[in-house]
Amino acid sequence: MGPRATVAAGLLAGIGTAVSILVAAVLLLPEPATSDAGTPGATASDLATPGGGPSAAPSEGEGPTPSVKATIGTTGFHVGEPAPALSVPQLGGGVIDLANIAGRPVWVNFMQTTCPPCVDEFPIMSGFAARYFAAGLVVIAVDVREDEGTVAAFVQSLNTQFAIGLDTDGSAAAAWDAVALPVHYWVDRDGIIRAGALGGIGPDVMAENLGTILPGVDVTP
Repeated sequence: MGPRATVAAGLLAGIGTAVSILVAAVLLLPEPATSDAGTPGATASDLATPGGGPSAAPSEGEGPTPSVKATIGTTGFHVGEPAPALSVPQLGGGVIDLANIAGRPVWVNFMQTTCPPCVDEFPIMSGFAARYFAAGLVVIAVDVREDEGTVAAFVQSLNTQFAIGLDTDGSAAAAWDAVALPVHYWVDRDGIIRAGALGGIGPDVMAENLGTILPGVDVTP
């Protein structure tokens, strides 16, 4: 092989080696990244903002349900409707039956001993029960799905001054749509629910709602 042929062969070998290196480098390059938002199967946590859930503007009117007077048909309080039947065993013996106290204003509270608002509300309710007894007010608390011993100890510890019913199977609470505890209903002398409120309320809300079933009475917190 002549000198020129040798040089040409060398050049061709070098070019072949360079092409091989270039191809290998291309094959080793990573694939272009795609956006999480467009990747099938992306979870909410992938798109979450730091310290919270997915970023989204709140809808107008969102917020906690207020513990104030209810409007008809919006919160399950049955405001403006006849009160459902209520007949439950009474703590200590006997039966609590709304039919037996027809014609009197009644404050019905569904509760459990384990809820902190119940502990806070009971002494306030006892005060109202004593102050407006002469006006005919009847206050009834109905404990839902707890044993009698537990309820008795709770009532004694708070020196409760009103009747306590036992809804051991939850059927009374279901009939009244008491889906959250505690919940309050104010029933007038005609047996119509005039106000309702979720628990965790104070004496001001209690007094306002009591006023709806004690017309002509100056109800104060």
